[in-house]
Amino acid sequence: MGPDSTSINWSCLKGDFDDVFKIFVDLLENPEFRLEKIDIAKKGAFDGISRRNDQIGEIAHREAVKLAYGADNPYARVPEYATVASITREDLINWHGTYVHPNNIILGVSGDFDAAAMEAKLRAAFEAWPKGPALPEDEVQYHPAPPGYYLVTKEDVNQSSIHMVTLGIKRDNPDYYAVSVFNEAFGGGFSSRLFNDIRTRRGLAYGVGGGVGANFGHPGIAQIAMSTKSQSTIESVQAVKEDIENLAKDPITEDEIKRAKDAILNAFIFRLDSPDKILAERMTYEFYGYPADWLDRYEAEIKKVTAADANRVAAKYLHSAGQFATLVVGNPKEFDKPLSSLGAVKEIDITIPPPPGDKEQGNKPTASNAEGKELAGKVIAAMGGEAKFASIKSLKEKLTLLQKTPQGDMPLSMETTIFFPDHLRAEMQTPNGAVNVVVTPDAAFLAFPGGNVQNFPASQKAETLQQIKRDPIFIASHWKDPNVLFQAVGSEKVGDVDTRIVDVNAAGTAIRWFVDPQSGRILKETYPTLGQGGPVQGETAMENWKTVGGLTLPLLRKNKQNGEDSSTAEISSIELNPSVDLRIFDKPAEKPGDRP
Repeated sequence: MGPDSTSINWSCLKGDFDDVFKIFVDLLENPEFRLEKIDIAKKGAFDGISRRNDQIGEIAHREAVKLAYGADNPYARVPEYATVASITREDLINWHGTYVHPNNIILGVSGDFDAAAMEAKLRAAFEAWPKGPALPEDEVQYHPAPPGYYLVTKEDVNQSSIHMVTLGIKRDNPDYYAVSVFNEAFGGGFSSRLFNDIRTRRGLAYGVGGGVGANFGHPGIAQIAMSTKSQSTIESVQAVKEDIENLAKDPITEDEIKRAKDAILNAFIFRLDSPDKILAERMTYEFYGYPADWLDRYEAEIKKVTAADANRVAAKYLHSAGQFATLVVGNPKEFDKPLSSLGAVKEIDITIPPPPGDKEQGNKPTASNAEGKELAGKVIAAMGGEAKFASIKSLKEKLTLLQKTPQGDMPLSMETTIFFPDHLRAEMQTPNGAVNVVVTPDAAFLAFPGGNVQNFPASQKAETLQQIKRDPIFIASHWKDPNVLFQAVGSEKVGDVDTRIVDVNAAGTAIRWFVDPQSGRILKETYPTLGQGGPVQGETAMENWKTVGGLTLPLLRKNKQNGEDSSTAEISSIELNPSVDLRIFDKPAEKPGDRP
């Protein structure tokens, strides 16, 4: 499914056509929409939502589309946990009943067959299927953001992604062919003006390009996009603006037009070098109501474009750098100048709304109540006392992590070093050698044998920093801090024990304790966390409490995610306040080929 249409396609051997076609027709007319398949699709969507802020390029593209079309525009819509979770099988059945009718379907076939016989098969398969209502008229509204500067702060990157956007045109616009040639000459490839100036001559960009976008069914986006190192962000924005403004006094030349047309026409040949590609192209024209000869006219229309045509459309659609909403995604602490030096800046919040039910499963209290504070004091006393915890600055643990996988339990030996409050290093022994995980407020990465380094996604970095705050040692060491709060909220039976529930706000991180009021031990804790498929509800049972170095701690932790066993961590040794060389948290120099 796309924003405008839904497609089903297949390829098969000629001799299998009748069998495959029978299945296809049944699927098209009578889809089951099985619940287990819907669940798989939702999990895939949740995974995408959870990771959508990991990559700077994905953030920049998504937010640029919102600026160009308006955040309320369906072409700028993004799924959220709540919107995906709310979809039911009945919704899909209703969608099918509303839209999937023969008068709304275009069917195309290419291959080795007799045309008359194939048409007869198609008519026999579909002529008894009654027509449905006509599709509603397009009522999409476009509300582009005002020109200006927009910032998404992403502090875990060393580069900036810059998008300058406004509304583009549709392909049925008479200017489309001139726009296509202008785009290629100005920002379309290695020989374009933008690339030659900003990357080759000035050395500012990893990549740069753009032009006046055009779509078949709705306006495209006029856009200039580039990526650069953080320290050249403002200089790069100014360079693009200069190149746009220079179009008026230094117009596109005939030589640039010739190179652009050659590039377009050479690419056009390969775009339509097989019957199935030509069929797909013609079906697109049919779907959007374009003339049947639109494809046949394309080459001739491109050849007609002159430098005067290209410069006319440049002045019409790209007349000023001031017409754009300029989006910058990056780390403003490392910019060469403040973005505000160019003008007023609006910050964009890309926080992902939590899944439905998260609030009930992991409340962050805004104040302590008396019972919550009393139970927290009892927990800390049972683990060794306030004075002992106040002295802890670092921690080293050796443990075996037994992960549950579809292939069976997978043991992993680890040594974890924590330098409170926010530095963690975990060394994992693998068959290929030691792999180190390092997470600090400034960096998060995996260091592999051989020196290769892979940066952590932002979501995984945030989750690991929250893991440190969820540790009972961190909470006990900071339990009197004003941003560490405890609120007793009820009771629940854990095994044979009637526990008291305490919601904890550990400096902004939510966790729920299930406390035995007699012994003061935490029997279980629950918390929102991040699994392989996105956000999940975590649960840890605390067992095998032993006294180590004056502290009584659980050496066995059994973990679940969404109620399913996920891993077991068994601690074999704990060292309190080991000497820690902070250089162990430094990121190694990245080699060519390291993964971002």
